[in-house]
Amino acid sequence: MTRPFEGIRIIDATQVLAGPFAAYQLAVLGADVIKLEHPEEPDQTRDSGTDRALNRLGMGTSYLTQGSNKRSITLNLKTEAGCEILKRLVARADIIVENYRPGAFAALGLGYEVMSKINPRLIYCSISAFGQDGPRGSQTAYDHVIQATSGLMATTGTEEVNPIKFGSPAVDYATGTMGAFALASALFQRERTGRGQRIDLAMLDVAMIMMSSHLTGYLRNGVEPKPAGNRHLHATNSCYAAREGLVMLGASNLRQQRRLWQALERPDMAKRTNEEREHDRDREAALLAEILKRERRTNGKCSSKRVTSRRRGCAIWRRRFATRNLRAARSPITIARRPGSMALSVCRLPRSGLPMAGRASRRRRRPWGPTPTRCWLSTATTRIRSRRFAKAA
Repeated sequence: MTRPFEGIRIIDATQVLAGPFAAYQLAVLGADVIKLEHPEEPDQTRDSGTDRALNRLGMGTSYLTQGSNKRSITLNLKTEAGCEILKRLVARADIIVENYRPGAFAALGLGYEVMSKINPRLIYCSISAFGQDGPRGSQTAYDHVIQATSGLMATTGTEEVNPIKFGSPAVDYATGTMGAFALASALFQRERTGRGQRIDLAMLDVAMIMMSSHLTGYLRNGVEPKPAGNRHLHATNSCYAAREGLVMLGASNLRQQRRLWQALERPDMAKRTNEEREHDRDREAALLAEILKRERRTNGKCSSKRVTSRRRGCAIWRRRFATRNLRAARSPITIARRPGSMALSVCRLPRSGLPMAGRASRRRRRPWGPTPTRCWLSTATTRIRSRRFAKAA
């Protein structure tokens, strides 16, 4: 079976994370992506990552993350020859994605108006920090700046320690995901209209979308979102310390919280409405903290001599929840330097899936042919000299 975007050619004139990730997603799904870089100033993520040897080779892990499955060409767009080669590429392309400073491509004679005349079916996507126009349109920014500007950092952290930046560049990757969705939508619309279009994608807009539920609540009744750390509005949907490690509970709706309390042998704590849960949150949280820290007992005697310290903690709860047909998995990451941390999602498992400990999800095989080459084995990023590519174009 062919992949969804086979036969689609994309010119990727972006750098860092958001733009390259948008093009990368379509590349994984079959698109022919040509990465465009300056011959003397390549993508700044090429020398960034955890492996210094790869960094020196210009193949840093930060680059490989969204740089695989692409061909590569170096062009100096400040020269007439470079611009002419790009125009020849665009004439045969379906999409061009750029994230230069707003107005920079137009100043080079490579704006949407020019390119759309060369190729009326072209989809031209511009990714920027604050949009192509407006009071901050000419400014640039990175992920962490948008986190601060949008207010995401103000909602992250605890009551005592805030604002806090996300550990991962979430805005960059969310923008890339939104960009891939926009490009796919534009391709679908082109099938109906026969014409391309301009896409103006701003990182700040995406950050605001990520806070949609908070913003809707604020605009409705003025309730300002506050950082809550690992606490949730409902106690059965929060994080607690066990004997060893942390337990993240995921009993969100009424049915799930009822099943959790039954599994913990406290059915009397189950509530009929979410308002009751909110009203009794502190009492529920105190009880859950006590239960999850408690050592397992056998015949009224503590069994700590028979088990290791880790089994006194999260491992016991994984087994206990599994016997009650609740999904629990050990986290692959050490949380707050506490080994053995786990997450619990209260949903019914098939009988054949018990017990499920240490596996949060199952990886399904792609329905469209073989899995793409791993980025660290890929040779798709080999440079192609401008002259050689110009002949092929």
